[in-house]
Amino acid sequence: MTKYNLLGEKLSHSFSPLIHNEILKYYHDDSSYGLIECSKDELFNYVKEGKEGKYKGFNVTIPYKIEIMKYLDYIDPDALKIGSVNTVVFKDNKAYGYNTDYYGFKEELNYYNINPENKDVYILGTGGASLAVKKVFDDLGANVTFVSRNKKDKNIISYDELEKRNIDILANTTPVGMYPNIDDTPVDINIINKSKVVIDIIFNPLETKLLNLAKSKYNGLYMLIFQAIKAEELWHNEKYLEVDKLYQMVVKKL
Repeated sequence: MTKYNLLGEKLSHSFSPLIHNEILKYYHDDSSYGLIECSKDELFNYVKEGKEGKYKGFNVTIPYKIEIMKYLDYIDPDALKIGSVNTVVFKDNKAYGYNTDYYGFKEELNYYNINPENKDVYILGTGGASLAVKKVFDDLGANVTFVSRNKKDKNIISYDELEKRNIDILANTTPVGMYPNIDDTPVDINIINKSKVVIDIIFNPLETKLLNLAKSKYNGLYMLIFQAIKAEELWHNEKYLEVDKLYQMVVKKL
C-alpha cells in the first residue's frame, strides 16, 4: 500500500513519484509514493487518516500549502515564520508540519551561484510557494517585492507597476505556464527582456514559455529535488547522500 503521497488539486504534471520512489529505494523503504488529487474539504480526513496510521507522510502542493496548517498538531517554527507547510510527518498519532520548499529554493540558488544580496527581486504570485521563496530572498539580503493581480496590502504591486521597475531577479511562483497550459506566460516580453535573471519554479515543462523568452534563466527542477530530499530526511530521520546521482536519474527519465 502507498504510504507517502502528494496532496494537491491537479497533479497530472507531477514528477514527485519518480523522485520520491527513487529515494525510498535508498532508504530500503518498501513503501511507495503516490498522488492524491483532493478538494479543500477533504484535507481534514486525509490528515486524520494519517494520524491513525494509514499514511507515513504527505507532501502538499497548490493550492493547499496554507490551508493544511489548520489541521496540524505541530508546525515547525521556520514554517510558521514562512506561513506555509508543504511536508507533513505522521508520528505518535500526531501530524507535524514543515516547509521544505525553503530548503529546496535556497539550495537551488546556491547550486547556480545566484547571489541576491542587495538585488531588486520581484516574485510573481502570493501563494504558499511564494512565501518560502520570499523568506529565502529576505534571509539572503535581497530587496523583495510581491507582484499580484490581487493587491491585498501595500507590500504588493500590480503587474502594470512592474513595467516601471528595475528587475534584477524575476521569480515566478504562479502556475502560469505549467503543463498542460504551456503556451501561457505570466508577464509580457517587455518585462522578460528587462529582467536580468529569471527563475521559474515550474518544472513541467522544464523550459516554460517564460524561460524560453528569457536570457539568463533557471527552472524549478533542482528546487523540487532538494525539497523532496529534505522531506524524505524528515520522514526517515536520516541524511540522504546521493543528490547528484538522483538528479542525473531524474533528468534521464524526463
